[in-house]
Amino acid sequence: MNMKKLYKPKFGTNALKTMMFVLAGTLIFSSCKKTTIIEYNEAGSNSGTTPNPTTGFTKPVVEVASGNITTNTTWTKNNIYRLNGFVRVGRDAKNSGGLAAVEGVTLTIEAGTVIIGDRETKGTLVVQRGNKIIAEGTASQPIIFTSERGTGLREPGDWGGVVICGKAVNNQPGGEAELEGAYGGWHGGTNDADNSGVLKYVRIDYAGTPINPNQEVNSLTMGSVGSGTVIDYVQCSYGLDDAFEWFGGTVNAKHLIAYRGLDDDFDVDFGFRGTVQFAIGIRDANSADQSGSNGFEVDNDGAGSSLTPFTSPQFSNVTIIGPKKDRNKTISTQFQNAMHLRRNNKIKIYNSVFTAYPNGLFIDGATTLANAAAGELVLKNNVLAGVDGWGANGYGTGGTITFPNPIGVEIKSTGNVGAQAVDVWFKTAAFANETYPKWEDLGIDGTIFDLGATPKFTLNTGSILLAGASFTGLTGFETVTYRGAFGTTDWTTGWANFTPQTNVY
Repeated sequence: MNMKKLYKPKFGTNALKTMMFVLAGTLIFSSCKKTTIIEYNEAGSNSGTTPNPTTGFTKPVVEVASGNITTNTTWTKNNIYRLNGFVRVGRDAKNSGGLAAVEGVTLTIEAGTVIIGDRETKGTLVVQRGNKIIAEGTASQPIIFTSERGTGLREPGDWGGVVICGKAVNNQPGGEAELEGAYGGWHGGTNDADNSGVLKYVRIDYAGTPINPNQEVNSLTMGSVGSGTVIDYVQCSYGLDDAFEWFGGTVNAKHLIAYRGLDDDFDVDFGFRGTVQFAIGIRDANSADQSGSNGFEVDNDGAGSSLTPFTSPQFSNVTIIGPKKDRNKTISTQFQNAMHLRRNNKIKIYNSVFTAYPNGLFIDGATTLANAAAGELVLKNNVLAGVDGWGANGYGTGGTITFPNPIGVEIKSTGNVGAQAVDVWFKTAAFANETYPKWEDLGIDGTIFDLGATPKFTLNTGSILLAGASFTGLTGFETVTYRGAFGTTDWTTGWANFTPQTNVY
């Protein structure tokens, strides 16, 4: 076997290195085999909590070379693993080298393990179709994917992200598609119960590197991931693109945190049909994408076609916190909608809360409006709230004060829902949706908007959101009484983190 050193000086050091090679799998390139992982036992390294002055880390750094992991591999918490380029679990049949597919490979990541992405080579982890990742942390020992840079230097887009490709059904021609960026993220098949493994108690910080202009990797990208996969307790923070994006598939998810990303919190495309419950999105006032940033962005596909299966997931107990805490808060003019439902989708959203965006709800396009009129796009038991004194309507429009912010409305559309105006349809008594002029009316704690501290997620005493949820006729959800992502229990405790810039690894 040809053993090749994989070393690039990091953090500007010229210190001498003592290198220890550790074989942890096999990389197969077009004409030769090389080691997957080479561990560098940095001179003077230590395993305590004080960072090594040479590496900036508290543990040995294991370099993971770009290419394919083709045998079952385990990463352990006593090391830090650096992704160099595109690291692929298995190999898809449509690989660019024309090599045979490799399936049945499992990458296991031990609870408490830290994985960093190389900034120069856009380090990205891709789980190819037919393979698995078992990344099962705990509340006290989450698995962390993050930037390789030191405290105070980390930025959105420092590395790629986590990509999971499965064999469930999507609505693209031929049943297969490649994820945007053309980096070999092929997904799609015929098995809606496909199992790509487990992501549980996982944090993904500072991901989203651009692959091509306007084509970034999301923090967590799920391409045709099947319902046999577990996605639970996952936080995506400070990503340069979407926090969570589903392209087709049927995977279910619970306990998701989208924290201060640049583009959309929850982006849904290509016939996704899973069930998602207990999710929160929180925005940074100054960070929005040039394409326009939303809480939800939902399409059947980019063309708004009628290809099946339709994008028709069901979400419940979601809280979307926009960027504007009070009327005097200046926010990016690129913020748009708490919900942008467009391009012929058939999403169902229940028992959820939306506030502090320029627009609350935007139903966009004739086909999407027709789906609402037919009862196939469903919004029930949801709450929209504005911002106190932000214009005459809580969304920046009207009033005597001019604000340096985008202005909007509570509910808007490009037409009627059947014979009804969209706001009349939303407020249909049987749907039990509610609107309020300001978020304070809901009993949400104001720290949920604040930077630099752990927000108080649980509802204040007497909150109207503690009651009012309904699951009548629904399946696949845990039944709770409250609307929004939280009641009186904070499920982020222990594993989530809201100040990743200061963390030492």
